[in-house]
Amino acid sequence: MRVLLVAVGTRGDVQPALALALALKRRGHGVRLCVSPNFVEWARSLELDAVPMGVEMRMPSGRSSTAPTLTPDELRRLRASMPDLITDQFETVGATAEGCDVIIGANAHQYAAPSIAEARSIGCVTAVYAPVAVPTPDLAPPPPPGRSPDASASTSIEEQWRAVAATWNERALDRVNRNREKLRLAPVGDVLDYVLTKRTWLAADPTLAPMPGTSGRDIVQTGTWVLADHRPLPTDLEAFLTNGEPPVFVGFGSMPVAKDTSRCLIGAARAVGRRVIVSRGWADLDVIDGATDCIAVDDVNHDLLFPRVAAVVHHGGAGTTAATARAGVPQVVTPMFSDQFYWASRIVDLGLGATVPHATMTQDSLVHALQVAWGAANSTRLLAARVRADGAEVAARRLEREYGLGRIR
Repeated sequence: MRVLLVAVGTRGDVQPALALALALKRRGHGVRLCVSPNFVEWARSLELDAVPMGVEMRMPSGRSSTAPTLTPDELRRLRASMPDLITDQFETVGATAEGCDVIIGANAHQYAAPSIAEARSIGCVTAVYAPVAVPTPDLAPPPPPGRSPDASASTSIEEQWRAVAATWNERALDRVNRNREKLRLAPVGDVLDYVLTKRTWLAADPTLAPMPGTSGRDIVQTGTWVLADHRPLPTDLEAFLTNGEPPVFVGFGSMPVAKDTSRCLIGAARAVGRRVIVSRGWADLDVIDGATDCIAVDDVNHDLLFPRVAAVVHHGGAGTTAATARAGVPQVVTPMFSDQFYWASRIVDLGLGATVPHATMTQDSLVHALQVAWGAANSTRLLAARVRADGAEVAARRLEREYGLGRIR
């Protein structure tokens, strides 16, 4: 079996796709990847065949350290200045899919994969990382960028999803259909329905994120696609951990946050008598002074680190949420946009921690959230045993059943 995996986005979008690619390769299948340019070297370091597609998913250079998110006007100007990424997807996926049996789109923003698969009469699956990515009357869609969920919204969930579908069409329908016409395919009328395909896969843990049975789709829930990490912790971090009580880990991964956020995070940890590990991330956060109760780290092995900390403060990405849950430690989620608000609500509902919206986060609110989260320590330990890490293997076996057991020649 030959599989093409298509994954554009931030690290949280691409890393699960790498996990599935390695699971398929271990089982003897041929795998190719189309990924954002800044992740090609990473994929190749894992001995995976990867080509670049689209643009690097980072914040534009020159952003003010006090402006953590793009405004709607800035987003519109950014989109207008970018190349036609949908056409780029059609061209890149079309060229890379030669000889493949199935295309896997990792997240819904894979506009070309269903069309290329249709034109080539091969299989196609779109995988999403949270139930809230799939329209259902039981879950409201994520709020637009720059906004928080509105619990008092006057519109129904169904109306909110219709508005989301209209936004997808406004953004992409014409370009998708122009490219489909080049392939001599009939136009589509609903981009969101089209990219989710007839068979949507949910790559999320069923204990943390069960899919409501009201989506009207044939949902396959595989579990989280976890990329095994065998790196040891850096020497200085190992020394820091062994030289005191478990610290608080704070980090926001690929998210854009103001650099002075470190002051709030470190201040809150100190206020509750804890040391702190600051993950630099794409925002390049750092310590604020030379005190020995803080250390700044780059990307490190979360599977080794998280079981040794007192709590994890993070943005609410699907991967970080699941990793913290597997470690059995409390978490404080500070959501900014998209499905991060869903993960924040799930952590609260499951009794695994607390949440503070990033937009309104203060040192005092973070102190309170940490205190609430530590009250959930028993629940986090009990639930950890139920959170699985074999979703990529489950997905690989499912692909074999649906698209053939044959190994590559």
